[in-house]
Amino acid sequence: MTMTKVAIIGSGNIGTDLMIKVIRTAEHLEMGVMAGIAPASDGLARAARMGFATTHEGVEGLVAHPGFDEIGIVFDATSAKAHLHNAAVLEPHGKRLIDLTPAAIGPYVVPAVNFDEHLDAPDVNMVTCGGQATIPIVAAISRVVPVAYAEIVASIASRSAGPGTRANIDEFTETTSAAIEQVGGARRGKAIIVLNPAEPPLIMRDTVFALVTAPDPAVREQIDASVRTMVDDVAAYVPGYRLKQRVQITEIPADQPVHTLTPDAPTHQVSVFLEVEGAAHYLPAYAGNLDIMTSAAVRMAEGIAAR
Repeated sequence: MTMTKVAIIGSGNIGTDLMIKVIRTAEHLEMGVMAGIAPASDGLARAARMGFATTHEGVEGLVAHPGFDEIGIVFDATSAKAHLHNAAVLEPHGKRLIDLTPAAIGPYVVPAVNFDEHLDAPDVNMVTCGGQATIPIVAAISRVVPVAYAEIVASIASRSAGPGTRANIDEFTETTSAAIEQVGGARRGKAIIVLNPAEPPLIMRDTVFALVTAPDPAVREQIDASVRTMVDDVAAYVPGYRLKQRVQITEIPADQPVHTLTPDAPTHQVSVFLEVEGAAHYLPAYAGNLDIMTSAAVRMAEGIAAR
């Protein structure tokens, strides 16, 4: 089997967990270089102990590294602002980029929804943790009935929100909202993120609210079945992804002012409650928000490498 060597830019929590997933779970990927900007970071230290090449000079150090020519795929686990610079530096070298930041230079990819559509794109964007968790559900509903409005709330443990996550809150909401519409199929989308300071930290929770017109009980049954099938599809590469309770489809009271959200007159609200438990490869199990991002990124890289 031919293996594709990968490099990771970003030696923080996401980059380190990504490295361990490449080593433990990937069938077509081989770890090449870990690049960071903090010489004393745990990610660079772990990579070095495992025998992998490292550089603390960021993307410039990666490009200058003797093993750079062997790299086929580069993961960017830095920040939205940093990815703009990293992508510009890497563009002349023809490397395939998988962006785990909300920079959204390339097309949005949620593997369970549009995995096959962008395998040839030079730079794909993995949206956000909340997007990876909730957009499949919006898509599952919209493949049964049109979704006039979809709102998602991602609640993550404060401890699992590192500097990059905190610096990208605005980009999170903008990127996720756009992807809810472009990938999920909702006419209008909205995203909210909550950093939960509870101790002990709570596992990632995600809620999806979708407004639809579904007067026929048979249609409501199809929505329920479609959501449950999609949950299984995501769980195939994110084992800790699951429904917290049964899908709820409730009639919207005639006097509820949903016209402020959509010009249509949807008849029902679909409510889906999810939980994402991390695999604890490097991060604690409560950090499902980071685990779902690295799992989705590895799934996409596997597809690119296999192709």
